Order: sequence, then C-alpha cells, then structure tokens
Amino acid sequence: MVVAAGIVNAHRGDTLGELLAAEDCPQLLHWLRNQKLMHQEGDYLMVHAGLLPQWTVSQALSYAAEVELVLHSDDYLDFFKHMYGNLPDHWHADLRGMDRLRVITNAATRLRICSAQGQMEFKFKGELQDIPAGFMPWFDVPQRATKDTQVIFGHWSALGLQQRNNIYALDTGCLWGGKLSAMNLETKGITQVDSHPLDKPISLKAI
Repeated sequence: MVVAAGIVNAHRGDTLGELLAAEDCPQLLHWLRNQKLMHQEGDYLMVHAGLLPQWTVSQALSYAAEVELVLHSDDYLDFFKHMYGNLPDHWHADLRGMDRLRVITNAATRLRICSAQGQMEFKFKGELQDIPAGFMPWFDVPQRATKDTQVIFGHWSALGLQQRNNIYALDTGCLWGGKLSAMNLETKGITQVDSHPLDKPISLKAI
C-alpha cells in the first residue's frame, strides 16, 4: 500500500509489479486497507506478528481497532507517511497520537522478540538459539496476559512451524523456498504446499 501510494520505493526483489499494474489495483488496495490488524475467530486470536506481553485480548483488539480506524479514514496517507520507525519501542497507556499508533502497528506487524517488560527489538530475525541476551520470543514472556488464549501468527520464518502452549506459528518460509502452511481451526491439522521452484529466490535478503 505504501509503495502504491509513492511513499516508499519497492525493495529489491519485490514482486509487486503485476499487482500495481493491474486494472483492479485500486479496488484490491481498498480491500486490503479495510482488513483487520487483528482478528478473533472463536477461541483463536490471529495477528501477523505478535502481541505485547501486557496486552489482554480485549486490549489488543481495542488497540488494533484504533489503527484500523485511521486506515479506514481519509487520513490513511498521513498515517503511512509517519508509520515507520522503531520508537517508541515499548507500550505505555499514556501514549498519544502517532507514537501510540506506531507502537501498536509495530507490535502487530513486526514483533518477534522483546524483553520481559515488553521492550521490542526489531533487528533480530534469526533462530531461537541466537536471540540476544535480555530478550525472548514475545510468546515466552512470563505472565504474558494472553497465555491462555490460542494465538495464530506468522512473520518469523526462521522460527518455523510451532504448535505449543497455545501458540501457532505458521510462517514456514514459502518466500525463501520453504512451504506455505495453513491450520484447520477445528482439528489443528496442518496443510502444507511446497513453494514453486520458479518462485524460489536466488539472492534475496530476509525482510
């Protein structure tokens, strides 16, 4: 969406050309912009990346709705222009304006690891054994407020498929030549499809 709006340039290796050139691109972008940042389906909470440890389910959905409200409004381009950045890197209920929206957006779309207090770290994209000292996977934070909620997420391809302690990590690196994974919400069964050989990247850097 931000590339289509001309706010940032496409990354090397991005495959957005056909989409951006499509006749129905405006309709597709409008549809995408009006999707949820987080979604609750029965006993499951779905989010692209993660949840800050102090957020309850109701709080997380409420905070996500704040971002959704801006995305659905005529002010979405201004939001896109100020969306990027790593600070603030932790949540505080007194946050206001763009700082507040940025923390919510970063948690939902970029979070992999954080401190026990919920300070987010965005540089790390590797495997569990390589997490820097003082940080841990967001879902392993002791006393995480959503520990009794089944959370489905992706974003962290190096983590691989995980189904444990009410967390379901489904990013299995299709972009990097791995598999595309889906989970049946009723049975928790996993279906995987291999990436197409012609789609496997040759020299892309992880994003």
